[in-house]
Amino acid sequence: MFKTVMPLSAILSLRFFGLFLVLPVLSVYGLTLQGATPLLIGVIVGGYALTQAIFQLPFGIMSDKIGRKPTLLIGLIIFLVGSIICAVSVDIYTLMFGRFLQGAGAIGAVIPAMISDLVNEESRGKAMALMGGTIAISFALAMGLGPVIAAQYGLSSLFWITAGLSIFSMIILFTNVPTPPRIRHIYHSSTNTRDILKDPNLLNMVIINGMQKGLMTVAFVLIPVLLIGTDTIQGFDWVAADLWKVYVPALTAGLVAMGPAAVFGEKYNKPKQIFLISIVLFIVAFTLMGFATQSWQFVMGVVSFFIAFNMMEPLVQSMISKFAKVHQKGAALGIANGFAYLMTFIGGIVAGLALQYSNKETLAIALIIVSTLWLLWTMKLTNPLRFSHLYIPMDHVDMEKLNGLEHEHIAEWFINETENLVVVKYRKDMVEEEAIKAKIVK
Repeated sequence: MFKTVMPLSAILSLRFFGLFLVLPVLSVYGLTLQGATPLLIGVIVGGYALTQAIFQLPFGIMSDKIGRKPTLLIGLIIFLVGSIICAVSVDIYTLMFGRFLQGAGAIGAVIPAMISDLVNEESRGKAMALMGGTIAISFALAMGLGPVIAAQYGLSSLFWITAGLSIFSMIILFTNVPTPPRIRHIYHSSTNTRDILKDPNLLNMVIINGMQKGLMTVAFVLIPVLLIGTDTIQGFDWVAADLWKVYVPALTAGLVAMGPAAVFGEKYNKPKQIFLISIVLFIVAFTLMGFATQSWQFVMGVVSFFIAFNMMEPLVQSMISKFAKVHQKGAALGIANGFAYLMTFIGGIVAGLALQYSNKETLAIALIIVSTLWLLWTMKLTNPLRFSHLYIPMDHVDMEKLNGLEHEHIAEWFINETENLVVVKYRKDMVEEEAIKAKIVK
């Protein structure tokens, strides 16, 4: 599993590393560009997310149809071009265009879908946790390095690094990433979006994913500005080069919390409980950040925020891939990540407006109210049923019987043509393996 998941995790982590590099300082350095305003800064921080939201579903569906690898290549090329435009920009509007183009390379749903293709469901939680762990590490490194590099070489240097990492990711894609198996199933060839949104479990996960990412953008707009301060905003008089002193400890704490949360959520099948604890920590974080009178109180709020964020991260993608049927994975992850990026964009706009027209206390109260409503909504979530998979060689199966296979405790079946296997997903506690074999084996 490690050799299968790590190259894909590396591609996603390198891409996020490039994005994360600029997040700690973008709102501060962006204000120095020609034409910049706090509102436009909110747009560029969350700008890539708007086009991510638009293109997540098309990229997810495209990956279901033409394959994961070609789709990943297209996305990485678009992201590369956007990064170069950001690097050469000298005004806020060129930077905004580059950020929009970065987001148009919407591969965020394709890689989790590809991992779910390559890893069986019993090991998928560990695979998603591994992916989440590499992202968290890239997060921590970027938070520490971004402020230091930008202070030394300027904001454009971060985008040039991002462009170089995009090229390196393409090399990894074609040298180390295995080709997923060809899957054949009895479902229609197109995916009906309404079917995905009608599933209450998938809808809940879409909302959780969106709220988590939206709040992340709000935090990344506010944290550096409130620590440093501006002409109109009272801060704690930090300097940009010292921002790593809050980001690195916060993300380290988040990384430490991620492991136990993933184990508890996956091994003991308690993701709902992890989500509820995380939302409570978000509420604590916004309370501390909004009403802090000393910098150490604000830093504790940032630590609470990143613990909450990292506890959720690996479980969200894993739960979506579990609830979605095999022919819906790319589309379901596309919808979930598309909504997440839409909320990311909205979060940037809200934070920018708050900086321009309001104050941190008012915004904190609003975020606490929204998070409390989110907490009440999430209480309706149910933990997923536990399914097992039965693998039978194709030449042992009567295809006519297989096509007529129906049982209330069989979620789905499909054919792995690459390995010549029939795969049946079923509830082991409700139906015996031998009973299923009796229905379809020659």
